[in-house]
Amino acid sequence: QVRLVESGGGLVQPGGSLKLSCVMPRAITSTFNMYTMGWYRQAPGKQRELVASITSGRTSHYTDSVRGRFTISRDNSRKTVSLQMNFLKPEDTAVYYCNAENDHDTSQNYWGQGTQVTVSS
Repeated sequence: QVRLVESGGGLVQPGGSLKLSCVMPRAITSTFNMYTMGWYRQAPGKQRELVASITSGRTSHYTDSVRGRFTISRDNSRKTVSLQMNFLKPEDTAVYYCNAENDHDTSQNYWGQGTQVTVSS
């Protein structure tokens, strides 16, 4: 199955910043700007949750716990979605997953392999 390609995870101290990036590979032939892109995260022992999403029309949504600290953006020409994470907290520690869902065909739904974000002193 085709996967999105994520990068940018790592270890950061509380209050620090990280930027995650996700690229849609060429194997996915549908036009990138037809997709709503999202970032999810899953912490140990917890369910996967939606952190932020951005529609093809660039409307963004954030879960309450990250609003004002995280910013999602997309570059349609580079088939890329990014998540800028500022003022990170230990509770942001999780595996972060990129997701793409075609607005016109929800069966075209793709995930990345996940990237670990650890916030610790």
